[in-house]
Amino acid sequence: MKLAWATDIHLNVMEEDDIQRFCSRIIESGVDIVLIGGDIAEAPDLLEWLRLLESKLQRHIYFVLGNHDYYGSDIASVRHEVSELNSTYLRWLPAEGCVGLTSKSALVGVGGWGDARLGDYARSSVILSDFLFIKDLQSTIDMNDLADGFEHREALKLKLQELGDRDAATLKPLLEQALNDYSTVFMLTHVPPFKEACWHGGKISEEEWMPFFTCKAIGDLLIESVSAKPSCKVTVLCGHTHGSGTAQILPNLIAYTAEADYGRADFKVFEIE
Repeated sequence: MKLAWATDIHLNVMEEDDIQRFCSRIIESGVDIVLIGGDIAEAPDLLEWLRLLESKLQRHIYFVLGNHDYYGSDIASVRHEVSELNSTYLRWLPAEGCVGLTSKSALVGVGGWGDARLGDYARSSVILSDFLFIKDLQSTIDMNDLADGFEHREALKLKLQELGDRDAATLKPLLEQALNDYSTVFMLTHVPPFKEACWHGGKISEEEWMPFFTCKAIGDLLIESVSAKPSCKVTVLCGHTHGSGTAQILPNLIAYTAEADYGRADFKVFEIE
């Protein structure tokens, strides 16, 4: 079995010809399943772009949501929309549960959030578009405070931590099932779960960016769960940072972070015996 993995494809900023080439290359690679690691488009037309992918690829597409997929809406509404998809090929993780790929391998997934636990949140001056365009985060900030330098953002930190914890709690039973029933597990996510996987520009991201580009809650869950199953091999597929790199977290836990450029989508192929 062959899997194609792409992330941060941002179809809404791609030209039609480039989308067609991207899909044609996936088909020509002979893969059986396509994994999309989030940042597919933006909320108002997310479903349209997903259905376009479905129509062109005609293969099962398992996807998680990234931060950009919530732009222009709120988290609950977007998740409800994708959970209600009546589709032949589109499958939103984690709603699909633990997906058996072969008799020995499985797929689980959840989007994750930059949960403000790694790096230097207290000294960070980073202001993401997320804070302005995702309603759940927008409600935690004061626009006057933002104009004055955005120094007081305790409510934002608590919300980010809550979101990270919630996705980790969603992933936990799925990961446990996969580790109990299969020897090889792929975990699809958007936000890197480890500092060592937070790649940008050929190196690990700087401390002021790391709070928003790593999900420690999911990373801690992975390390704890995978450490207890040394005979299982777990591969984490993440994106979000638009930087490429590989991190060997444990002997049986590796994380790949995919490079991405706005307007140009690419993919990596994995073969499963």
